[in-house]
Amino acid sequence: MALELAQQEETPLVISDMKMPGKDGLWLLEAFREQHPDTAVIMLTGYGDTEAAVDCLRRGAVDYLLKPPKLTDLIRSIERALAKRRIELARKRYQKKLERKVRDRTTELRSALKDVSTTYQNTLLALVTALDAREHETSDHSQRVVEYTTAIAHIMNIKGPELDEIGRGALLHDIGKIGVPDAVLLKPGKLTPEEWVEMRKHPDIGFSMIAPIPFLSIPSQIVLSHQERFDGRGYPRGLAREEIHIGARIFSVADTLDAMTSDRPYRKGTTFANAIEEIHRCSGTQFDPQVVKAFLDIGEGNLVKIKEDMIARKKAAAAAKKAGGNGEGSSGSGGAPPASGSGAVPGGGVAAAPDVTI
Repeated sequence: MALELAQQEETPLVISDMKMPGKDGLWLLEAFREQHPDTAVIMLTGYGDTEAAVDCLRRGAVDYLLKPPKLTDLIRSIERALAKRRIELARKRYQKKLERKVRDRTTELRSALKDVSTTYQNTLLALVTALDAREHETSDHSQRVVEYTTAIAHIMNIKGPELDEIGRGALLHDIGKIGVPDAVLLKPGKLTPEEWVEMRKHPDIGFSMIAPIPFLSIPSQIVLSHQERFDGRGYPRGLAREEIHIGARIFSVADTLDAMTSDRPYRKGTTFANAIEEIHRCSGTQFDPQVVKAFLDIGEGNLVKIKEDMIARKKAAAAAKKAGGNGEGSSGSGGAPPASGSGAVPGGGVAAAPDVTI
């Protein structure tokens, strides 16, 4: 009956005996603590039930009195119980208000961090676009390489922040070419041994440029290692196997695919089928076999679709810009962070994958 009454209207206080017919006072106390946690409960007990009364306090009763209670004791107990209830309700209201403020501030902070991240990404995009322009490349290569890299990483179950780091590393892999002289970087013919020495400095240059930036510390490792080979015959440190950052191992496959399937001034790009076959052939030498397996699992059709979708997005963005005069979202990024670099040998061919990337 007490629980039924409490269901009908707010019940600030309950005074209950310990021993009652049927359900006892402990049962009623626990029922009120579960169903009406804001209700204060005072327990009445006989002289022999003090141990049980102390147990009631542990279970949530605010006080207990010996029967028969004095009127003054009962009034003081009721006043203490109601005062404690008011304080507890005020604390809960304050806690809810505080939680709401925390949620609001968290939302604002996430928005601010998103803005900062977008600013960082746009800055990196502008930097890479400038590098692409210097090499007479389009930013399409940068974006395709990141798309391919991300697709392979997904197959390898790489997600979240690690995937973002790998994307940034793919984006900035050739940033060190800023420090390579134009006479070497833009030379149309084959490089001399001395010029190759200059060209092969670009991973170290890129690493030294971005390693001091905290949020680029992991991408800087990819920049430093993107010319390493799985068999240890790469540069600049001659790393092999798992010594090479997983992002760099994934990127090398993606970069080779795009270099082989893209047109260059000195030759036409090969087919995806030929590029896939060549990458497969170089598994275990230039490329990590596990990465190659994930790459092959994507399938030729899906790899072609990645490139076609990027072309479609670029056309749609160009059309939207022309129609509305809004340049935001141009360059066909499609929400993916772009990468950099041409990935082709100056004046060279594309027959063998080990000689594709520089």
